Amino acid sequence: MTHKTDDWGLLLTAALEGDSRAYAHFLRAVTPVLRGVVRARGAALGEAGCEDVLQEVLLALHLKRHTWQVGTPVRPWLYAITRYKVVDAFRARGRRIDLPIEDFADVLPAETGVDPTQGADIDKMIGMLDPRAARLVRQVGVEGDTMAEAGAKLDMSEGAVRVALHRAFKQLAVLRKRHVE
Repeated sequence: MTHKTDDWGLLLTAALEGDSRAYAHFLRAVTPVLRGVVRARGAALGEAGCEDVLQEVLLALHLKRHTWQVGTPVRPWLYAITRYKVVDAFRARGRRIDLPIEDFADVLPAETGVDPTQGADIDKMIGMLDPRAARLVRQVGVEGDTMAEAGAKLDMSEGAVRVALHRAFKQLAVLRKRHVE
């Protein structure tokens, strides 16, 4: 055992006996070592992920400090808790890989313009309406005609256009709900 590890055992023993200064000193002494272990084992988690794991380790040490048996080596107990917290972080992350988008913002700019699939989706949904309602939705909703312009093209009053358009939109909402679920 090294002198440093012996000091950790003495500090943790004093902390378990109620010495808050010894406990604070113990945490300050082990934190840099634990940070190194977390970074070595969890490098794929990134800098922020490693710091999150380190905080989890320190919290676990605080909550489970009573499980350390006085007189036994401290380092294996610390490493076991650290190892399990790193494994937990990888499990929680699953198979996803986080890459900061800032690194790619200049390289992969998004193309401006309308989503090419949007028109097909709109046409498909409107095609499910009766022909008159479909024509009305296309004129007002897609082409941007006013109620009066759509009424003139369809030989309907402006009020009748409003009512028919409301019903058509209501029917579209029902159709969309069926196809999304």
